[in-house]
Amino acid sequence: MGIMNYGSGAGADENWIVEESRFDPRFLGKCESIFALGNGYMGQRAAAEERYLGETRNFFVAGTFNKFSEGEVTELPNAADLLWLDIRLNGRRFNLLDGKILGYKRFLHIKNAELVREARWEAPSGETFALRFRRFVSLADRHVVAMRVEITPLSGSARIAEDSGINGRMTNSGSQHFAEGGARFYDGRVMQLAQKTMQSEIAFVYSSAHNFFIDEKPCSASGRICMDRRQIFFEFGEIEIGKGQTLVIEKISNVFTGRDNDIDAPDLDGLKLHSLEHLQKIAPRDESVYSELFEEHRKAWQKKVWDAAPIAVESCDPYDQLAIRFAQYHLAAMTPAHDNRMGVAAKGLSGEGYKGHSFWDTEIFVLPYFIYTMPEVARSLLEYRYNTLPGARRKASENGYEGTMFPWESAWIDDGEVTPLWGAADIVSGEPIKIWSGVIEQHITSDIAYAVWQYFQITRDADFMEKCGYEIIFDTAKFWVSRLEYDAKKDAYCINDVMGPDEYKEHINNNAFTNYMARWTISKAIEYFEHLEKTDYALLADLRDKLDLDHARTLWLERIDKIFLPQPGSGDMVIAQDDTYLAKKSIDLAKYKNQENVGSIYNDFNQEQINSIQVSKQADVIMLLHLLPDLFGEEVKRANWAYYEPRTLHDSSLSLSTHAIFAKEMGNLHLAYELFSRAARIDLGPNMRTSDAGIHSASIGGIWQCVANGFGGVCMVAGELHVSPRLPEAWSALSFPIIWRGEKLTIDVHKDKVNITRSGATGGAISIWVNGEKRNLADKISVELRV
Repeated sequence: MGIMNYGSGAGADENWIVEESRFDPRFLGKCESIFALGNGYMGQRAAAEERYLGETRNFFVAGTFNKFSEGEVTELPNAADLLWLDIRLNGRRFNLLDGKILGYKRFLHIKNAELVREARWEAPSGETFALRFRRFVSLADRHVVAMRVEITPLSGSARIAEDSGINGRMTNSGSQHFAEGGARFYDGRVMQLAQKTMQSEIAFVYSSAHNFFIDEKPCSASGRICMDRRQIFFEFGEIEIGKGQTLVIEKISNVFTGRDNDIDAPDLDGLKLHSLEHLQKIAPRDESVYSELFEEHRKAWQKKVWDAAPIAVESCDPYDQLAIRFAQYHLAAMTPAHDNRMGVAAKGLSGEGYKGHSFWDTEIFVLPYFIYTMPEVARSLLEYRYNTLPGARRKASENGYEGTMFPWESAWIDDGEVTPLWGAADIVSGEPIKIWSGVIEQHITSDIAYAVWQYFQITRDADFMEKCGYEIIFDTAKFWVSRLEYDAKKDAYCINDVMGPDEYKEHINNNAFTNYMARWTISKAIEYFEHLEKTDYALLADLRDKLDLDHARTLWLERIDKIFLPQPGSGDMVIAQDDTYLAKKSIDLAKYKNQENVGSIYNDFNQEQINSIQVSKQADVIMLLHLLPDLFGEEVKRANWAYYEPRTLHDSSLSLSTHAIFAKEMGNLHLAYELFSRAARIDLGPNMRTSDAGIHSASIGGIWQCVANGFGGVCMVAGELHVSPRLPEAWSALSFPIIWRGEKLTIDVHKDKVNITRSGATGGAISIWVNGEKRNLADKISVELRV
């Protein structure tokens, strides 16, 4: 019997439940990550209340980065453990590794964003108990974490006791980020722990309170107040209950930090008082509040997520519907929509992987979901990049360039580049492998400019462009024109010593993706300069002075047409991924294409050897053709698809969704669906190891792209909306909404037709390209599909 069950939901819960059907301590990391709870402000990894060897108890608050020592990079610190709840039944500590498990399931209810665990347990002494654990991280009140435990003795009366508290001894794989800030009990029931990060000096305050009930009636629980180093807890005395009675324990907690933008409590003492008053208000003594708080939370999820972007898939495999809902759940749980000083982490808020840093994952894979469904959140994420401009300009200057050079890994807005310098061991030399991405993977600067342009084209948010967007595009173009190197032999400007999206190729020259995107960025800067000359000369004058645009524009115009752009081959029409890729040796990649775990090529080759082989980690040239679909014609796209797809191992979780969308464009719906299915199983699927370090944010965003941009056919080309859907054989219908320039459109796709409905029209008809033909949408159009 497998551990994971994806079909347990029935009735109203159908395709809303992800279940762990049996407990296996060998695979704790899987469900800790995919069951992680969050609201964008904070994320709580789904460790059990009781503790197990091999678990990872993570709790993160977005934006609270700290550096452990000068030799390390900044990371999100693992904050205090609020889950701490050790239960003793008739004097025996409850643990699933003792006694017998008579029944077990744990599930994430995606729609309600609640984690539930149910167990029937026989103690070593023979007594049996039913236990039910529930918890959520509130979307209605971002500071609240609520827990409820129900314990019912089944074989006789029982004495039940617990130890519960706040544990500030947590580390990031051994690195302790916090100094003690004091602990205190209030009114004999509210425990509070305060801490400060040691380098960034961010205050954290946590408060917790308990209430007890027997068969829903309040009962008292005396306890001993305990404090220890970085810990505060209660040792509650035993409560006696009869057979069949149920003891309920509610533990309501909150967390506040010095980075919070919704309160005016700048110092530690102010946070302590605010935290105390907040908890006393939401969790009065002897009142059961879990259900009330949960209902507010459930309604917030319904309004902010499921009503805002409902997606319906009619598939012969119900897993497909579950997968897109799972993706939407994590997109909401991990995105700090509340604060434009914070970005989306590559592992969300579900694990220590990549230290909480933001990559191009946000702009290229996560952002499209929000642009098309919640543009206000997309704007906040782009404002985050604008707020990081000082660090990005510092990076450019330190590397000898002008303008803005965005960090490959980004953390707090002032941090600049935070990519670690060293990684895993080289299998040949045994030495740590140098991580070059922070130095030479420079395409992220164009990726962010592209995201700004994409957002503006889809939303027409002129206010954002005036305040942030134009400046980002102009300054990134300044960087690229300063980055160009003239090659006399080619009589062209080249971009040398870089890494493209394919991270298996280091220190290469003229990566096609990088060069084309650099030229695209400069062309957009020229276009917008001319646009502002005609429409807003005052704004342009301010930016000219701030960024020295007159000199920059002279260089843009001089060099843009001499940037080296790898062209399709005269015979095979293949675009060289870089100057040497096509000359590298080819090997049989079948072993690695069919691998069970990604990165298996490193079992046979080191990085230097991989660099000499025609193999790609992920979409590179295909990514270029995907982002700029009007760059080349159909024949060139097909030639490059045929060449690069067999050579791409998809060893990055970012890759499968891009290839799935492109396979659909190539008319290969069977392969498109296969790639989509593989992408949808990176985290959610049966592999019990892939998510140990946290969920894969880019892949999560890519699942939505497969559905909406792939099979749904939504694409923005040259500022115009295109809808060209094709459903895979397994699907009979697909429905989803998008927002196009302030107008909500619902796209209903069937095998033979597509219906596009406009809600709340505010003006004249909208022009849309449907299956290559221009249509005018007033209220609704229906178009037959060529199958």
